[in-house]
Amino acid sequence: MENKEITISQTVAILIDGNNIGKSINTAYGANAMLNFDIIIPKALAGRSLNRLVYLREGVSISEKLTERLKRKYFGKVETCYKSADIPLTIHAVKLAEKVDTIIIFSGDGDYLPLVSHLKGNGIRVEVVCMKLSASNVLLENSDAFYLIEESDIFLSNAKSGKHGGEFGNS
Repeated sequence: MENKEITISQTVAILIDGNNIGKSINTAYGANAMLNFDIIIPKALAGRSLNRLVYLREGVSISEKLTERLKRKYFGKVETCYKSADIPLTIHAVKLAEKVDTIIIFSGDGDYLPLVSHLKGNGIRVEVVCMKLSASNVLLENSDAFYLIEESDIFLSNAKSGKHGGEFGNS
């Protein structure tokens, strides 16, 4: 019998808790550090199909440049939240669970543990992308897989010149 490579075909939704990820990156790398979506999203997808991307952030001021980039490049949706992103992200995850095979949560917040348990109980693969310093070990242990954001996944913006490092400013 011939060994053939198996192709894994999954549809994936990415849900980003912008406050959690942003604060974690700023704590580790400084106020001008930002997640480089052009690097991290392909890593997280690992060749799988992106069905939805939703970026949630508390507050009224979300960068128009970031909003436009996520919409244009990933057909993403950007939403402001009244308070934390926990409840809106959870609602999106439950709604999307019927449409995807895997949900990737960009947050290390242990408050998502009940959501992870619910999704896994309904046959959805759950992965987590987060910073080590803000990661709940229980959340990571209960996810199907996790990826810890590395220095190569972020870039530092140059606030004075408006230029960005990394690949974020290109294309």
